[in-house]
Amino acid sequence: MEGFSNWDREEPFDPFTVMLFKGLQVVAFMFFLAYLAINTDAKQGKVDTKAEMLVTVSWPDNHPDDVDTYVEDPQGNIVWYHVMEAGLMHLERDDRGDYKNTIVVNGVTIRNPIREEIVALRGLIAGEYVVNVNHYLATTPDPVLVSVKVEKINPKVEVIYYERLTLDHTGDEKTAVRFTIGADGKVTDINTRPKSLIRETRKVRSNIIPVTGAAQHQ
Repeated sequence: MEGFSNWDREEPFDPFTVMLFKGLQVVAFMFFLAYLAINTDAKQGKVDTKAEMLVTVSWPDNHPDDVDTYVEDPQGNIVWYHVMEAGLMHLERDDRGDYKNTIVVNGVTIRNPIREEIVALRGLIAGEYVVNVNHYLATTPDPVLVSVKVEKINPKVEVIYYERLTLDHTGDEKTAVRFTIGADGKVTDINTRPKSLIRETRKVRSNIIPVTGAAQHQ
């Protein structure tokens, strides 16, 4: 009766197969641990940019010229390269064209080709906002095509303005857009009526230091 068992007859024991299977289990487990570690580091290093609106000013990659962004809020606060945080607005980076746009890594010079400035509005105040661009330094006689985009982030991404402007000489300042934010958060009265924000900043600075020409980057 020994040959009539309900259990399958055991296969011959193969130590190599067992070791291979155990090895695969160890590799899978180590991969899982590595994934958890990477995921944890990613979460710890994650930076969430809190913004209600973004103003993005860009010009052609690798362009040598310096273009500056000015944004004024309803309370008269103006964010620009000399005041990179004003009210609820923050200039993320002052892009100066070719100047100081490289880093050296292991003896190799790495150049940042992107020409872009971004102003983040961390909160919204009811009233009018003004966005200007200024050709701070023209290194060639050729005009520069500058793109200006204004996005409303919450509750969903919405482009409320996009246009390209031409700046053609040092000191050329143009009003890209003016818009009004209502108490309900809605954007109205989008227009391009000119207003000099450089003149407004000079009024403020004249109370602190004498103005002897165009302001210089610090």
